[in-house]
Amino acid sequence: METRTGALAGVKVVDITAVFMGPSATQMLGDLGADVIKVEPPGGDSTRAIGPCGKDRMGPLFLGLNRNKRSIVLDLKSPEGRQALLRLVEDADVLAYNVRPQAMQRLGLDYETLAAINPRLVYVGMFGFSQRGRYAPQAAFDDLIQAATGLPQAVAMGTGDIPRYLPLTIADRSVGLYAFGVICAALYAQARTGKGQRVDVPMFETMVPYVMGDHLYGETFVPPKGGFGYPRLLSPERRPYRTRDGHVCCLIYHDHHWRAFLEVIGKPELYDSDPRFADITTRTAHITDLYTMVSDEMARRTTAQWQDLLKEADIPVFPMHTFESLLDDPHLHDIGFFSESEHPAVGRIREMAIPSEWHGTPPGGRRHAPVLGEHSREVLREAGYGDAQIDALMACGASREAGVVATTAPATGDRA
Repeated sequence: METRTGALAGVKVVDITAVFMGPSATQMLGDLGADVIKVEPPGGDSTRAIGPCGKDRMGPLFLGLNRNKRSIVLDLKSPEGRQALLRLVEDADVLAYNVRPQAMQRLGLDYETLAAINPRLVYVGMFGFSQRGRYAPQAAFDDLIQAATGLPQAVAMGTGDIPRYLPLTIADRSVGLYAFGVICAALYAQARTGKGQRVDVPMFETMVPYVMGDHLYGETFVPPKGGFGYPRLLSPERRPYRTRDGHVCCLIYHDHHWRAFLEVIGKPELYDSDPRFADITTRTAHITDLYTMVSDEMARRTTAQWQDLLKEADIPVFPMHTFESLLDDPHLHDIGFFSESEHPAVGRIREMAIPSEWHGTPPGGRRHAPVLGEHSREVLREAGYGDAQIDALMACGASREAGVVATTAPATGDRA
């Protein structure tokens, strides 16, 4: 096995997560040097089949969520596969999962069982709801959690349209990011105390403050001092502004921004004469009117003209990218954010950089997202299995290696 570098080098993560939320968290651990062992069922993580190259079980979403991991196939419903997982857990620092805890209990992989094998284990579950409330046994997906936390209502309020989901897996990826931080904090506690612990990261409870941190607003107070919703965020005029030749974003926010903007458009007297501009409280109360005024002004000049004028006025401004133009962004080009590499299974692919930049413990070489079962033999040998034992696991279907076709349908997993 190659030597890993980075802040988390030496940390062993047994990763039995699938789809988006869990894999996003464990990829961040792998990006920073952890040895992430991705345990997949015989059919593999279902995201392997989504999009181009899905027929080869190496689709773009899987590639984007599973770099810097090793793949081992284990059928955890078989006695042999479960026993192999227990062997992996013996010296692991972290076990991460994103099925419901009831499913882990049925598999005999609950915290009490694994902690008896390895008291240092940080056992982290990412699933729908806190196990202390009535929703505990319910399954959850990104769309469901968006709806449960009011995000579609916020979209409807801000656009005047029907409720819609955000076109991102915002709940999965946000909870995955939070889980990454939680895991790192639990590893710090483990280093100080020598002990592991069970940590639950429920999606619903993670996303409620994500949404209500902005929109509890007047209901923060008892009794209320106004209604729900931060007006600036819900204004239908909070959007990229159309210019004569495109769209531009500018954030006119602080006192000096508004004074400078009114100077730019030749109406400096409004700042002192119009009570709506008095301070951030009055501006927020009248934000749709003010954003409408900005929108009308923006239509009078080109994007480039506005960039020059607003930069000179020290007002934050940025042209609106499309997905296509984002790939050609000159700043991202400066830092080499998008790069190309040769993936042994699917050929040349485009990858994105690790966003953090380390000056003391930088992560080293990157692993490509693994082919299903690519590291099964390697990982089993590290766990103490001999070649004959590994062959027996392959023969009974408890494991498989890359290039061997599964006899079972692709597994979708018992989702969070």
